[in-house]
Amino acid sequence: MEKKSHVKKLSVAGLLVAMGVVYGDIGTSPLYVMKAILMENGGLSSVTNDFVIGVVSLVFWTVMLLTTVKYVIIALNADNHGEGGIFSLYTLVRKGGKYLIIPAMIGGAALLADGVLTPAVTVTTAIEGLRGIPDFYDRFGNNQNIIVIITLVILLFLFLIQRFGTDFVGKAFGPIMLLWFTFLGVMGLINIPYDWSVIRALNPYYAIHLLFSPENKMGVFILGSIFLATTGAEALYSDMGHVGKKNIRFSWPYIFSCLMLNYAGQAAWIIHAKGNPAYENMENLNPFFQILPDGWIVFGVIFATIAAVIASQALISGSFTLVSEAIKLKLLPRLRIFYPGSSIGQMYIPAVNFILWAACSLVVVTFRTSSHMEAAYGLSITVTMLMTTYLLYHYMIQQKVSKFLAYLMVIFFGFLETFFFISSVTKFFHGGFVAVGMALVILGLMYIWHRSNRIQENTSQEVDFRDYMGQLQELHEDDRIPYYQTNVVFLVPKLKGDQIPQQFIYSILDKRLKRAKVYWFVNVEVTDEPYTEEFSVDMMGTDFIVKVKLYLGFRMSQDVNVYLRQIIQDLMKQGRLPEQPQHYSLTPGRQVGDFRFVLIQEELSMMTEIAKWDRQVMQARLAIKRLAVSPERWFGLEYSEVVYETVPLIVGQARKTRLTERN
Repeated sequence: MEKKSHVKKLSVAGLLVAMGVVYGDIGTSPLYVMKAILMENGGLSSVTNDFVIGVVSLVFWTVMLLTTVKYVIIALNADNHGEGGIFSLYTLVRKGGKYLIIPAMIGGAALLADGVLTPAVTVTTAIEGLRGIPDFYDRFGNNQNIIVIITLVILLFLFLIQRFGTDFVGKAFGPIMLLWFTFLGVMGLINIPYDWSVIRALNPYYAIHLLFSPENKMGVFILGSIFLATTGAEALYSDMGHVGKKNIRFSWPYIFSCLMLNYAGQAAWIIHAKGNPAYENMENLNPFFQILPDGWIVFGVIFATIAAVIASQALISGSFTLVSEAIKLKLLPRLRIFYPGSSIGQMYIPAVNFILWAACSLVVVTFRTSSHMEAAYGLSITVTMLMTTYLLYHYMIQQKVSKFLAYLMVIFFGFLETFFFISSVTKFFHGGFVAVGMALVILGLMYIWHRSNRIQENTSQEVDFRDYMGQLQELHEDDRIPYYQTNVVFLVPKLKGDQIPQQFIYSILDKRLKRAKVYWFVNVEVTDEPYTEEFSVDMMGTDFIVKVKLYLGFRMSQDVNVYLRQIIQDLMKQGRLPEQPQHYSLTPGRQVGDFRFVLIQEELSMMTEIAKWDRQVMQARLAIKRLAVSPERWFGLEYSEVVYETVPLIVGQARKTRLTERN
């Protein structure tokens, strides 16, 4: 009986999982946003009351517009069978034009790259709070090595637990995050009485005024740091498949309120602390830890560290979702995916997990301090938001929403996010080049995979089965040739009508004659339902050719050999296949013969005529393919008889040559 997940339904459990999985990134922004803005504007002694109120106003309206309006209200409507994220959005609008794959690829690559910085920034910032503990400071002082070591250990632990799935993580972290947001709200609330004037930040006038005020030394470029308050918005949309949009929408008002209370509390404390030499001379002043009551610093650091780990979780689970969708869209090579949870959103991709861990650890070792990481953070995510806005416009047009509203949405958010992008460009030489570099590498990989698929689809040769039926039947009946195997199985990438890629017929007739009692051509199609186990058979009117389509749920193991043995027994019982009695066997009366799986490895033929650039793309594809998971492991054939064959991949027309005889 099919198991069903109730996480996506509106429930207390669903709300807790949402808090544990979705809001980690945006929920830790109070750790570093005000700290970064203070440092960039000259420190505590340089700011004025109007500046502080303007900053909080900018934070409030940025989160209100970009997170609440754009993502919670608008983007969550664009769900693809419950899944969210830029690739899911693309699949909803791709009929609008082939060019729409470009913003999807750019946005997806930027989101994956910039997200690498999330665990590094949040965990390092939290651990640096240990310096506020007198005993820790007396022993280690400003020694950054101990901070780096602790951060690396925590990151290692975080990535190791991913194999248990987000069900486990969500249930474990959900109640903690509920306490974390409550803690943020309460800490902010008890500090607001320092200066009630911070409530004026609700007026957008103060936000706009600050951008052009001489008190703001950064000018409009202050938006680069303000943007850090809403970097988790895109992850919120990507993680919709894990918890469902109802749980996100119902829990967001509480999350938003707690975040804004904390920012307001930090602002009130800054206004109060101004002019106090003890605070003005403090190195690496972080208002988040300073607003805590006396004696609470240890508790605050521990709590912030746990929240930072959970923030990283939002990025990791979102990355798994994005990569999985990219694989289905044929933008990335096939990777081994495990489903430890009870829904398609609960996944674990070992290769992605390892790469993220290595990249995050390298960022920590290279940048070392949170202030350096913050300088690099947020640039790429502005690109992703711009791409999402553009695709949302096409979604609204496709859904026949008023053109006026669609134009208003794309112009308003496009202008706003372009402003943030320009402000964030200043971060490029301060470390933003790292995220941009990673995004370009990922984008390059996506381009190679997408372009090579298009080349194959447009120019690769497929042949009609029926054109070779005579030869296959003659070979099947030719007693002069010994059997290659009783059952020869080919795993084919697609089965459509009577068409089949040429290399499979080439393997049987030209590579080496393969006489068999039965030729099997098997295609596996993964369904969105978790426990599907279905198949269809086309024998083309013969008793020696079997075309099989396996429809397997995403949680089902793809053990092709096990399924084939059941199918062959079913066909024999129905009289559609002759029995294959085995004289020598451990099993008395065995009627099923032996199997050999032939796996095709393609090499681009030097005889093929294609453009030089396309040839380079195809060569790169074949090189990358060797690094991806092997078909043998993917289809559970480790203990079966498997033969790998290299066949020429002929794309387009074969080059014609003509030698001239020398006299």
